[in-house]
Amino acid sequence: MAGPLAGINIIEFAGIGPGPFCGMMLADQGATVTVLHRPGRAPDPRLALSRSRKLVEVDLKSEEGIQKARDLVRNADGLIEGFRPGVMERLGLGPDVLLADNPNLVFGRMTGWGQYGPLAQAAGHDINYISISGALHTFGRAGDKPTPPINMIGDFGGGGMMLALGMVSALLHAKTGGSGQVVDCAMTDGSAALMAMIFDFHNVGQWKDERGVNLLDTGAHFYDTYETSDGKYISIGSIEPQFYAELREVAGLTDDHDFDAQMDPRQWSVLKDKLTVLFKTKTRDQWCALMEGTDICFAPVLSLAEAKEHPHNVERETFVEVGGHLQPAPAPRYSKTISDRPKLPG
Repeated sequence: MAGPLAGINIIEFAGIGPGPFCGMMLADQGATVTVLHRPGRAPDPRLALSRSRKLVEVDLKSEEGIQKARDLVRNADGLIEGFRPGVMERLGLGPDVLLADNPNLVFGRMTGWGQYGPLAQAAGHDINYISISGALHTFGRAGDKPTPPINMIGDFGGGGMMLALGMVSALLHAKTGGSGQVVDCAMTDGSAALMAMIFDFHNVGQWKDERGVNLLDTGAHFYDTYETSDGKYISIGSIEPQFYAELREVAGLTDDHDFDAQMDPRQWSVLKDKLTVLFKTKTRDQWCALMEGTDICFAPVLSLAEAKEHPHNVERETFVEVGGHLQPAPAPRYSKTISDRPKLPG
């Protein structure tokens, strides 16, 4: 593999969700990632979360399989595992054993609750992990119940992405004179970290501890989605005064002085009602013709099927085909390092 992580070898114990996402991120950046999977349970080659990996069948219920895994890890820079706390130890593959074999090993552990704490051994999913971090409480409209943002915040933002950062940080430490160590990545911790700015806003009195009444949570009329006449949707984020002024000008609202009260939360619901009526007077494409590419901070809300066709995504190759299946392209991009295109696992 080519990329900024070329020459880094990672062993990934097969799992679901955030662990494989971390493996995908590292493989996308050029690391050689080898997935150890159960006999007859190779990862689905159609999935982005499986791409660009080497696959090795290992029976962790046998002594031979455990020894095979141990031998592979002995020559690796890092590993990724997403079992409940204690499972790797019971297999004889815990940090004490593997770090003794390989003192520079970065032992990446992906869990929901973390390796310790009162909930460490409990089952859970993204929706639960982001509940106790305060994140889920903030998602939803005023007067409605919390709305899970699918599993982006716990599994992938606060989980897989955070573990990828932890792995690269620990790998850099080990490569620059340090030693190997365990990376304890908990989705509760990660989702809390993602909420740093919102906690900041709350701490300085700029965020009410309730849903749908704040600047960025659909409380404001100038930061929301609106339905168009064809049943589709657009988004606006005209926060700054100059962007808000352009919204008013293009939308024909300059002479409506009710909109002068941009930052008065007492007026937001009334102004939102006006924008709701306004945006239903044209189709999504008509609004795009007027607003897309301006400083209004505007975009059409595209479906999964539509996203790949947008001219901006097409030019940047935001989506790629891997084995005939459409997948998001690796991110981020580098000015000098050219990474390989994703490929099927094998």
